[in-house]
Amino acid sequence: MEKGILKRGFASDNNAGIHPDILNEISSVNKGHVVGYGSDVYTEKALGIFKEQFGNATETFFVFTGTAANVLSLSGITRSWNSVITASTAHLEEDECAVLTVETTDGKITIEHLDKHIHGFDFEHHSQPKVISISQSTEMGTVYTVSEIRKIADFAHSKGMFLHMDGARISNAAVSLNLLFRAFTADAGVDVLSFGGTKNGMMFGEAICFLKPGLAKDFKYVRKQGMQLASKMRFISAQFIAYFRNDLWKTNAAHSNSMARILADRLQQFKEIRITQDVRSNGVFVIMPAEVAEKMRKHYFFYPWNEKTSEYRLMTSWDTEKADIEDFILLLRKVLNQGQALT
Repeated sequence: MEKGILKRGFASDNNAGIHPDILNEISSVNKGHVVGYGSDVYTEKALGIFKEQFGNATETFFVFTGTAANVLSLSGITRSWNSVITASTAHLEEDECAVLTVETTDGKITIEHLDKHIHGFDFEHHSQPKVISISQSTEMGTVYTVSEIRKIADFAHSKGMFLHMDGARISNAAVSLNLLFRAFTADAGVDVLSFGGTKNGMMFGEAICFLKPGLAKDFKYVRKQGMQLASKMRFISAQFIAYFRNDLWKTNAAHSNSMARILADRLQQFKEIRITQDVRSNGVFVIMPAEVAEKMRKHYFFYPWNEKTSEYRLMTSWDTEKADIEDFILLLRKVLNQGQALT
């Protein structure tokens, strides 16, 4: 894997730069002194925006990273003897902590998947299921509908459990669904949300949103002990102000989603390439010959998803351009033609 400056490619939306409006906002608040640790006018304004987006009961806490948003939000609503149920593809399982997983074909959980883990309640010799965690959009680029989320939420609540949403790419999902954030989170029964912006043009900083009254009790201590209380919080808060101003989040996500659809359409012309998932956000999952992928990755780095099946993940970003896609397709055609010539 190359470690220097890469050409604008399809490895990850984390590899993209920062939107100029976000950078300008950071610069605009870099004047004079303000009180630290979130007691500033910019953080107050940003917290107000989250109440507007998700409801007046929302209590929001800013942190540095997506991992912190997921792990700490779950720490706030669980005890050491509780377990979290999520898809085997979820970031929680792959990157963050040990959880109970269910296998899915598209990254989306259904209540039928959950049965094998929903037992042992009130039995001290068994981990107590407490949270179901879903990703929106999923790590496979798919998107839950409102009814799917509501069904899982109702199921969780009937068992005395919570529903957590990993919203690292929540803006892409909102654009895909053509809905306000609240419609498929607070109004659909989600209890706790990890709201991400880093993959959609922000520099750093995520938000933990407790959407039900009382869930955030003592969470300020969890964030402090989790080393995620920013002293110069205005520089996280300012980014969210710019992110929501004039729906910048929507502009960025709509662009990356549309680039993914264009990429998928262009890939479909090759009989050697098979798209494995419905392209609903900014991820395109394809099966391609391993030797082709190896050659392509020398010029356009991207990640393998399942090496056994030769499946790869291609991600578009807020700054992806049509020219990037055309260059990629041109190279792919050249590589495939070379392979045919050799055979």
